[in-house]
Amino acid sequence: MSLSLPVDPPRARSLTRVVPEMSAALEGRSEWFAPARSAIVWVIDGLGAHNLASHTGHARFLAEARTKRDVARTVFPSTTAAALTSLLTGTTPGEHGIVGYRARIPGTDHVVNQLRGWDTDGLPHSFQRATPLPQTLGRPFFTVTRPMYAGTGFTEVTLGGAQFHGAEDLDERVRLAADLAARHPGSLTYLYAPDLDAIGHKRGWQSAEWVAALERVDAAARTLAGSLSSGTGLIVTSDHGMVDVPRHRHVLLADGDPLLDGVRLIGGEPRMLHLYTEPGTAADVLARWRETEGERSWVASRAELIASGVMGAVAPEVYERIGDVVVAPRAGIAYYDDRLSDKGPQKMVGQHGSLTDEERIVPLLRLGAFA
Repeated sequence: MSLSLPVDPPRARSLTRVVPEMSAALEGRSEWFAPARSAIVWVIDGLGAHNLASHTGHARFLAEARTKRDVARTVFPSTTAAALTSLLTGTTPGEHGIVGYRARIPGTDHVVNQLRGWDTDGLPHSFQRATPLPQTLGRPFFTVTRPMYAGTGFTEVTLGGAQFHGAEDLDERVRLAADLAARHPGSLTYLYAPDLDAIGHKRGWQSAEWVAALERVDAAARTLAGSLSSGTGLIVTSDHGMVDVPRHRHVLLADGDPLLDGVRLIGGEPRMLHLYTEPGTAADVLARWRETEGERSWVASRAELIASGVMGAVAPEVYERIGDVVVAPRAGIAYYDDRLSDKGPQKMVGQHGSLTDEERIVPLLRLGAFA
């Protein structure tokens, strides 16, 4: 039973560096990308490198654009709130403090949603500790996404300072991004497509519905690449990959389960649990989870997690947002608190959040001036 957490290879490209390197490319000084006149970063939510490689026949354009080196490592936890914040601030979860889908507000018993809690639970904008890149890069920065994200708390804390452009239709978003890049030399445009992730959660990434959505995304990528003005560089990437976890692979935590002894609150998500313990019980909870779940999950104390560096350098203000014990499956399982009355989340098929390559390795495809 291994207790060590996996460490990224020394030369692995981190999602945190993508936008800063693109900005540097606009000045001809990037270590990753060729010089460009303007740039677009397209985040296809939920499209891991493994997911793409397994469906190349349904994504011929994207598959033809990739080489073995065209990948990056997303952050841990490999979840949208943490990863998009890292992409758009250039910092790790340990720095910006968005340490999962749900996290505890230190000193309280409030475990808050890190995507929607800004609007539903009064989470202050200062909870996200890093300055968004649109405010620091000193160049025009545009956001092209669905209109529903306009003015949300998460948009403000990750994209504050960017000029927002909403379009419901993916093809319209693609055309808008290409037009903005063409008309604004020196600009960066963030283009976002959440469709694959939503369908993957509902049906699984191996479903016919997910494959059909991938085909639509691939067609849009072809259109976007063909619409780029001379000198525009395009990066296609993602915030995380996805694994399918059918219902019979769920681990349900119910009343009376010894694994819940000493656990006061549960945060994170099904493939990355933050266990916040009762005072004085953390060591016992850690030992119990390791003995029971250590063969199929990485189980670490807060101190071990911080020392491993998998969340980057962790600021002292962020320490207690991390669980006293953190559990990240390496097997194809997902943990659910079955004591909750809302069983809706247990209907999810596609999952992410853990440290596996399937969840953490994402495409980093270079098109246009970056090809």
